[in-house]
Amino acid sequence: MMNGNQNKKDALIQNLQDAGCNQKIIDKFVDLLDKKQFDQIFILLRKYRNTLLDNIHKQQKEIDILDYLIANLKKANL
Repeated sequence: MMNGNQNKKDALIQNLQDAGCNQKIIDKFVDLLDKKQFDQIFILLRKYRNTLLDNIHKQQKEIDILDYLIANLKKANL
């Protein structure tokens, strides 16, 4: 039974790594998991998700600025 739980934990850690979580977030997740503090786990994951979403919005704004610049340069025949 213990091996099954470790495999589940390893799979969760791999999911976090695949999602781009750094080691600090992973360590905090494992600590909360070991303490069965599931509400805190959800808070941690939502916070990280919001960080990723903020990054997407920032990058979208940068893309929009570049698109605007390209359009203006084309209008000026540069």
